[in-house]
Amino acid sequence: MNTRENQLKAFDRLLTIMDELRAQCPWDKKQTMETLRHLTIEETYELGDAILDNDLEEVKKELGDVLLHIVFYSKIGSETNDFDIADVCNGICEKLINRHPHIYSDVKVENEDDVKRNWENLKLKEGKNSVLEGVPNSLPALVKANRIQEKVAGVGFDWEHPNQVWEKVEEELAEFKVEIKKGNQKAMESEFGDVLFSMVNYARFLKINPENALERTNKKFSKRFQYLEEKAKAINKPLKDMTLAEMDVFWEEAKSL
Repeated sequence: MNTRENQLKAFDRLLTIMDELRAQCPWDKKQTMETLRHLTIEETYELGDAILDNDLEEVKKELGDVLLHIVFYSKIGSETNDFDIADVCNGICEKLINRHPHIYSDVKVENEDDVKRNWENLKLKEGKNSVLEGVPNSLPALVKANRIQEKVAGVGFDWEHPNQVWEKVEEELAEFKVEIKKGNQKAMESEFGDVLFSMVNYARFLKINPENALERTNKKFSKRFQYLEEKAKAINKPLKDMTLAEMDVFWEEAKSL
C-alpha cells in the first residue's frame, strides 16, 4: 500500500489535473453542479454494483469516478468563492470529531448501538428539528424506508425483540389480504406499502440490508432468465412459443449453475 506521502501526492495530482481540465477542456469548462448531478448519481450506482459483485478492481475504478466528482464540485465552488476542497475536507473532519465524543472526548460507549444513539442526539443538538431531516427525499423508497427506521431506532423508537416485528409483518399481511378480498385498489396499495415497510424493519433486526438483498435477487433472476433466453435461441424456439413447462426445464438448469 502507498505511504501517506504518496497518497497526498496522488490527491495533489488529481487537484492539478482538475484545474487544468477546468481551464482548458471545452466540456469540463461548461459543467455546472446541476449538469453533473445526474452523472454523480449514475457513478454512485455503478460503485454500488461493483461492491455487490465483489469486484474490487471495479470498486477501485468507480471510487475514482466518485472522487473526481467530489473534486469537480469543489472546484466549481471555489470559482464562486463559496468553498473549496479544503473546506470540504475540514468540514467533514470537524463533523467526525464532534460526532465521535467517545474517541475525541470523555464520553463512554458500550457498543455500536450507543454510538448510533449518540450520533442522532448530537445531530439534534446541532440544530436539526427532526432526526428524519438527514433522510434525502430523493432516495429510492426501499432505501428510504430502511434509513427512516434506522434513524428513529437511533433515538429509542424501536421494537425490543425480532419476534415483535415479525408479528407486525403478519398483522400487516392479514390486513393486506382483507383489502384484496374487498378489491379496493387504493386500500390494497396502502396495505401493501405497510407490508413492505414492516418487512424492511424485520430485515433490519436480522442485520439484512433490504436494498442489497433485493438487488442480489434481481441479479440472480436476470442471470437465470438470460440463460433461459440463450437456451431458447439454441433450439431456435422463441420464448413466446414455449410452454411454461418447457421453460421451467431450462430455469431449473439455470438454478443449478
